[in-house]
Amino acid sequence: MTPHLDSTPPNDPAALMAVITALRGELAEERSARRAAELGLQAKTLEAEQLRVQIARLRHERFGQSSERLAGEVEQLELRLDEVLADIASAGGAHDAEEETASAKTPEEKARRRGRRPLPESLPRRDVEHLPAAGCACSACGGALRRVGEDVTEVLEYRPGRFEVVRHLRPAFSCRACEAMVQAPMPTLPIERGRPGPGLLAHVLVSKYCDHLPLYRQSQIYARDGLDLPRGLLAGWVGKSAGLVEPMAAFIGRHALAGPRVHADDTPMPMLAPGRGRTQTARVWAYLRDDRPFGGRDPPAVFYEFTPDRKGEHPQRRLRDFHGILQADAYAGFNALYKGGRVVEAACWTHARRYFHDELVANGGPLAREAMERMKPLFAIEAEIHGQPPEARLAVRLARSAPVMAELHAWLEATARRISGKSDLAKAIRYTLAQWSALTTVLRDGRACLHNNAAERRMRPLALGRKNYLFAGSLEGGKRAAIIYTLVGTAELNGWDPQAYLHVLLERIADHSINRIGELAPWNLQPSSA
Repeated sequence: MTPHLDSTPPNDPAALMAVITALRGELAEERSARRAAELGLQAKTLEAEQLRVQIARLRHERFGQSSERLAGEVEQLELRLDEVLADIASAGGAHDAEEETASAKTPEEKARRRGRRPLPESLPRRDVEHLPAAGCACSACGGALRRVGEDVTEVLEYRPGRFEVVRHLRPAFSCRACEAMVQAPMPTLPIERGRPGPGLLAHVLVSKYCDHLPLYRQSQIYARDGLDLPRGLLAGWVGKSAGLVEPMAAFIGRHALAGPRVHADDTPMPMLAPGRGRTQTARVWAYLRDDRPFGGRDPPAVFYEFTPDRKGEHPQRRLRDFHGILQADAYAGFNALYKGGRVVEAACWTHARRYFHDELVANGGPLAREAMERMKPLFAIEAEIHGQPPEARLAVRLARSAPVMAELHAWLEATARRISGKSDLAKAIRYTLAQWSALTTVLRDGRACLHNNAAERRMRPLALGRKNYLFAGSLEGGKRAAIIYTLVGTAELNGWDPQAYLHVLLERIADHSINRIGELAPWNLQPSSA
């Protein structure tokens, strides 16, 4: 191990030379890493400049030709630019959060935004005074303090329905006896040297990820209130905020995968491929823990992960330490997890029923209708035993569900022998029979669930977002989205309004010990007491 510089140097010249050589190597590695980071930041800045030029050119052509195709390209490039600017901020490309991405601005924008613009005088102000912890007595000599001035820091904040400016007043006092100066420290803000309060950051995040408003549109909306919040500044806030709360998302992920049963599902998310002008199909995976259906008392949680493709290596890596029941569909990428018995497969009866439903809608076949009618009692029984302990659930299933499943299995085999093997109905039957062992896990473990509807429900917000903004702007942008969706989804499962939870989390996490991060989990911060 290389000794510290303040260590006693060795007397042996050869040993001393070895230390010098090692230190030179470390310095070279540090310089190389710093240079690589600078080159990456320069590349992102150059891409941002290029995107601005492309957007300006396409907007000109769009208004000239009124082309829907060009309008779609502009939307794609706008979102990509949002993500690039957030990447620059996440990489620490500026010393001041208020000037994030300044190098990515056009000369005209730079001229307009020299220095910080004062917050509009029309906004309401709320004063928060911070007094020294020592009170009215000097901590050095015990003498009386007299007020000699104050520092005022204005922070732009958002309360539901309106903006306001919070003025942090820090009076300065001097001791009458010894002239020692005393002043309370400035409270830690979510973004160092930045002006957004936690409520405003929570509002921007919820608007982007829950209400599906891209940052450039948010900037336009805020401008109507007289606020100059350019999209580059908002992108910097998003990048910094996601980095700040990432430890909490990771904590939620560990909790979600520590349960005895996990629901898993995934959905496609087109991702803009840089430099290609088209999208590639990425995936968002959801891992949901909810023990309440079998009477569990541990808090529910959902963890999202964004990956560039749907290769089985992604869930296999994420679930490599998981032991228990995996409630999922018949995706082949899960199969490696079931070998050895560490993970028990529990299939989804809703998936099986859906194949027969699609056949019924398409062709109106009586056999498809009969299959659905035979499955119907299983869902009714499951609704009755929801929330009961595993032993009670299993007893009811063995008494009432097992005979229904046995009759359904015999009917499916008999029906498969007398219909065309090429029909959609035959495909539905083959799928159900192939999954029979996993579908009947509910008859062997009372913790297993009949379906995977809980995970599918957690995918609906993403599906709505996909309709609105069509794709993720970049791989890093997708990862940021997964972090925020993890916090938002878990907050909702624990009775929180997502914006209220993000406000509390962003307000406290900067000063909180990483070793006690669990104290800020949604289930440990009750909405009524926050």
